[in-house]
Amino acid sequence: MSNQLHLQKFQAQLTESISSNIFLKVSLGNYQGNEKELKNLYVRKVNIKRTDMLSFTYRYKTRDIIKNFPIVEGVALVLNFISNDFKIATLFTTEKEVILEYGKKQLVTLREKALIKPIQVSLSHNKEKKRLIKADGKNYLVDLKLTDIEGNVFKNAQDKYKQINQYIEILSSLIKELPVGSVRNVVDMGSGKGYLTFALYDYLQQLLNEKIQVTGVEYREDLVLLCNAIAERSGFVQLDFVQGTIEDYTVPAIDLLIALHACDTATDDAIYKGIKANAKLIVVAPCCHKQIRREIEKNKVKNEVSFLTKYGIFLERQAEMVTDGLRALVLEYFGYKTKVFEFISDAHTPKNVLVVGIKVKDKGAKHKEGILKKIQETKAYFGIGYHHLERLLDLDQ
Repeated sequence: MSNQLHLQKFQAQLTESISSNIFLKVSLGNYQGNEKELKNLYVRKVNIKRTDMLSFTYRYKTRDIIKNFPIVEGVALVLNFISNDFKIATLFTTEKEVILEYGKKQLVTLREKALIKPIQVSLSHNKEKKRLIKADGKNYLVDLKLTDIEGNVFKNAQDKYKQINQYIEILSSLIKELPVGSVRNVVDMGSGKGYLTFALYDYLQQLLNEKIQVTGVEYREDLVLLCNAIAERSGFVQLDFVQGTIEDYTVPAIDLLIALHACDTATDDAIYKGIKANAKLIVVAPCCHKQIRREIEKNKVKNEVSFLTKYGIFLERQAEMVTDGLRALVLEYFGYKTKVFEFISDAHTPKNVLVVGIKVKDKGAKHKEGILKKIQETKAYFGIGYHHLERLLDLDQ
């Protein structure tokens, strides 16, 4: 069989695999063209704005370049490359591999290798991340204007949808550190419009099949009424929202306490409520750190970092770290294993710090004495007269 017939047969199999939706990719190698750093070319089928296209990844020595082409134009481009520049091409389908290769005297061979196990095809332009909260038209996602009734995430809600899933992914991993079935009562303090509250209830009740009570605490009455109405329409019978402040909320039994973006000392109020309720897991994402900053500014203690904190932006960052560091120490004093880490959120709150406390066995009086000493040394070093959380817990002696 002539080279031309081999090329025509390869083209026919490529075109047929695409039209019958069994195409996976084409890999081109052994480049003999004029571009010095080009090494390989990879072609796969993608769906962009509901249109099937071929995506070309040009693999250079130090970079990749991606270009997308309509199907017909893309197939012609592949054939042009293997007729002139690349000396080996492999077509991968769900059923077999087809290898076209130039040998001695530039003679083309064509061979096929059947696959034992079929492969699934994905047309996603970007590999989709597995989401714990699926956009499948749930009532609360529709009512919160995150998706339409068919489960399509609205363009202006993409960041919020990703943020919710990221929170649930983090909380899921933290809950798994607790004994199975130990989370029965959850309170979300400062629940706002309830995005996370609804998603967490959905995750715990539906996906983990955990029978729990979830309560959202929110000061704005209109949001409380809205969220309770959505919960009722969604059939979430063990989810409710109450009107009030974090400071004034009467704490029942709590296993998991969440407070995201509670401003300044409201985060301290939430941690205090969690500690007093002996919560198994406390998760806060602090917002603003004014109380400690005012203390540092008022007392103006000279120390090794004064050359930095004379600048407002550095003082702000220092106050954030000191405040959250003290909060972590207080949690440790009361028998919590602590974690502090940053994660990416959305366009409006691009970065957040999470302070996490996981209840563990009491380490004894000596351990507590060491923590109190560290707290006092830290306050003296930065000129902090008092810390709101310590005062709430009667540690500020």
